[in-house]
Amino acid sequence: MDDKILVGVFGAPHGVRGEIRLKSFMQAPSSIATHGQLTDSSGAVHDIIAARLLKDDLLVARVKGVTDRDAAQKLTNRKLYLAREKLPVLEEDEFYCNDLIGLRAETPEGVALGMIVAVPNFGGGDILEIAPPAGETMLFPFTRAVVPEIDIARGRVVIVPPVDDDPTAADV
Repeated sequence: MDDKILVGVFGAPHGVRGEIRLKSFMQAPSSIATHGQLTDSSGAVHDIIAARLLKDDLLVARVKGVTDRDAAQKLTNRKLYLAREKLPVLEEDEFYCNDLIGLRAETPEGVALGMIVAVPNFGGGDILEIAPPAGETMLFPFTRAVVPEIDIARGRVVIVPPVDDDPTAADV
């Protein structure tokens, strides 16, 4: 398992004094500012020195050393990570999305569907993106009905593909 967990991403600058929008992936969005130093994929360290909730999971943050709009602009779209050991211990049947990436996806009968390559959320809930051995990726809603079993130790998830309400409907 990866020792760093994706916890947020910087957005656009907010104003001219170096503040920047910060989308938090934390269960309690504001808690992203309480964990200390965050790193980006290059290894650069970012200290959030202040943050206020703008709406939902979007904050306006002040980052140590970032004092103007140009400096904030340079951080736009940088993904932020936190060391796994700094995050709360997970309860049974809990996991981080990072833990799902790379797991095999198969039907209840054991038919291989592919590998999980991403867990996007476009606003309607988490989705499992599965890359089959050939062809385009498939998207499945990440619900208990569609994903009744997650076995990280064995490296697999079970997918029960949803059935179309109207089997006679033509694909568009």
